[in-house]
Amino acid sequence: MKKQHQIVIIGGGTAGIMTATQLLKKNNHLDIAIIDPADTHYYQPAWTLVGAGAYDYDNTARSMASLIPQKASWIKDFVTSFNADENTLETKNSGQIGYEFLVVAPGLVMDPSLIEGLPEAMEKGIVCSNYTDPKHTWETIKNFKGGNALFTQPTTPIKCGGAPQKIAYLAADYFRKSGVAKDTNVIFATPGSVIFGVPEIKRTLMKVIDRYGIHFKPFYAPFKIDADKKIAYFKNTAEGENQCVINENNPLGEKMSGDAIIEIPFDMLHLAPPQTAPKFVKESNLVNDAGWLSVDHGSMQHTEYKNIFGLGDVAGLPTAKTGAAIRKQVPIVVDNLMLLLAHKEATNKSYNGYSSCPLVTGYGKMVLAEFDYKNNFIPDPKLKQLLIRDSSKEHWRLWMLKKYMLPYLYWNKMMKGENV
Repeated sequence: MKKQHQIVIIGGGTAGIMTATQLLKKNNHLDIAIIDPADTHYYQPAWTLVGAGAYDYDNTARSMASLIPQKASWIKDFVTSFNADENTLETKNSGQIGYEFLVVAPGLVMDPSLIEGLPEAMEKGIVCSNYTDPKHTWETIKNFKGGNALFTQPTTPIKCGGAPQKIAYLAADYFRKSGVAKDTNVIFATPGSVIFGVPEIKRTLMKVIDRYGIHFKPFYAPFKIDADKKIAYFKNTAEGENQCVINENNPLGEKMSGDAIIEIPFDMLHLAPPQTAPKFVKESNLVNDAGWLSVDHGSMQHTEYKNIFGLGDVAGLPTAKTGAAIRKQVPIVVDNLMLLLAHKEATNKSYNGYSSCPLVTGYGKMVLAEFDYKNNFIPDPKLKQLLIRDSSKEHWRLWMLKKYMLPYLYWNKMMKGENV
């Protein structure tokens, strides 16, 4: 096995494959190696629909071998550490690999241990999560007979920050269809202060919450799960006065202990596990204070090592970690790498924080949140070609985009290096 490559890409996910394919479209003589141990590549954005029984899980998977570009080398291994000063990295089984340029795109990892009792609750099947097993989520929703259906998320950054509320809306819709809504309290508890940071989207989502009668609980940060008693424990995240409000007549059976701890009993719990950068990234000298890869917000070039770039979920960027963000980041990283290969400076700093969250609000309904670093609503003009005049409002055509068009574009365009 070759131990030195011109460009090494860590990660065979969306960011890694797209970067490799676009680089090879620019110059198919480049020596590129992709390091990833996985046999299977998943289209994870569809897992929300899998969790609601609206998409086939098997259709979200493709073999990694079918996606690695033919002109790239695939090192099927784990990275264990970096030595950026020597332009090398260590792997679990393949030894030391050297590089001229490095692209760090390994994604993120789930770390349930950051919430007390969560690993045990997940192991027992008490907690479901679209992030780890969307088929289990669907079985849980399908067999739910009433009570408190609690949906929540951690204080850490997570991939697709809107996903925990999407499944709450779909579940609420399904409970209406299955006839258990009258016996059910759907609760969405979030550490955040608002339902969504983009004002235009927030207005629509508050109407959706009202339509389903969802109990919206801002400032609720989960820190402990008691799987045996089926109780979730939350801390107040608001500065100053406790903003965790127990509803009048207390239909949820909440209990307040002390000034800032609140308990919610549940009959069903969907939780996005806490998420962090992979261990080999967190323990390196390449991260920012929050433990994510330290990169320039416009160019994705590392803040100290100029021959290193980072993008996708591992990057320390103040925007949502989504496939849509990667779609905009990749061409900029590719452009900058081509400039460096030509012995020029990486001057493309045009990434504006674009990200997108397809907020499914029910079966056949969706809102499309597109925004930048400043949470400005920046809808794609191409949506008008789909006869969608205002994507901040619910539309059935947006549902069709989510269920059919986006998966097609992903497998047939993005994974093949085409800009979409």
